[in-house]
Amino acid sequence: MNHKEPIWTKPFISLFLTNLSVFIVFYGLVSTLPLYAIDALSRTDEEAGLLMTIFLVSAIIVRPFSGKLLDIAGKRKMLLISLFFYLICTILYYFITPFGGLLALRFFQGIWFSIVTTAAGSLAADIVPKTRRGAGLGYFVMSTNLAVVIGPFIALFIIQTYSYDVLFILMSVLMTIGALMALLIPEPETVRNENKSKRFTWNDLFEKRAMPIAFLASLIAFSYASVLSYLSIYAQEKGLLALASFFFVVFAAVMLITRPFTGRIFDEKGSAYILIPGFLLFSFGLFILSFMSSPGLFLIAGAFVGLGYGALVPSMQTLAIQSTTHQRSGYATATFFTLFDSGLAVGSYVLGIVAVQMGYRNVYLLSSLLVIAVLALYILVIRKRQS
Repeated sequence: MNHKEPIWTKPFISLFLTNLSVFIVFYGLVSTLPLYAIDALSRTDEEAGLLMTIFLVSAIIVRPFSGKLLDIAGKRKMLLISLFFYLICTILYYFITPFGGLLALRFFQGIWFSIVTTAAGSLAADIVPKTRRGAGLGYFVMSTNLAVVIGPFIALFIIQTYSYDVLFILMSVLMTIGALMALLIPEPETVRNENKSKRFTWNDLFEKRAMPIAFLASLIAFSYASVLSYLSIYAQEKGLLALASFFFVVFAAVMLITRPFTGRIFDEKGSAYILIPGFLLFSFGLFILSFMSSPGLFLIAGAFVGLGYGALVPSMQTLAIQSTTHQRSGYATATFFTLFDSGLAVGSYVLGIVAVQMGYRNVYLLSSLLVIAVLALYILVIRKRQS
């Protein structure tokens, strides 16, 4: 029997915990800042969605340049620098109350979110064994999956039990712990001796071989924006805000339970065996949300959304990285997240307009139909090209 190279090494665990803290803050703030804007700052639903959009706009602007930045300065160095500024931004939520200042803070934090997530994803690709990259990167993305539940669960509980000020303090403490964990991550040997050119070309903006799968991921992100940006408002409208945190518990639980199986199937049988069921499950979960009228249906929707999303995004990210060489992993990661963030940003804005004009039910129905359209595109174009 061949001995499998270990995935859960000390550097991997440290990077896992750092990424977990980054996304706990991200998801915790995303799920509560719309409520903060509406309830505490007396803003409209559209303005609340703008808090997500402007964050992602800055991330999108910077993301294409981050691969080259990592190449020149080093992945570990840029991870530590971006974590520091991401932490400073998190602390500043406690002090900044004008809506204009909050928008400026979101824009600035989006810059460092872009760099830190690109660096972390690229380092993960370097750290995990090549023969177990599907499973290894899948486990790494579990840190994001855990944050999907921990962030909103803690944040929604805090604002309902205590206050927004307590929330901002707690997020700052968690981010400090995550930044300290990053100090334990070594610079991978494979990148220390590379000859890095400082010339800037079009190839430094995007990895063209990762573009097709990243484009599909952007459409999935557009649909996912309905959950990320508006679920708490939709739940409040339905009188189920107290259950919103449990939606994310179910969402993450099914992802964590199925992750070991999906990673193994991806490595052994191929991506189609994961992506096609993922599209169908994700679409069905959003469809249930559109007609949700009871606590039971709300949580069932969370299970299907979690199953689908948990299958799709890690697999797509792995495909993007596998589409190119090891030396270009940072560029592939940046390309994937550039398009993914673009989908989230456009989705947050467009679906906010749909919500105002047509109601939140149609937001989730539209998102469900879009996922089916992406499935058709995948079957007709991507799979045909691969075969």
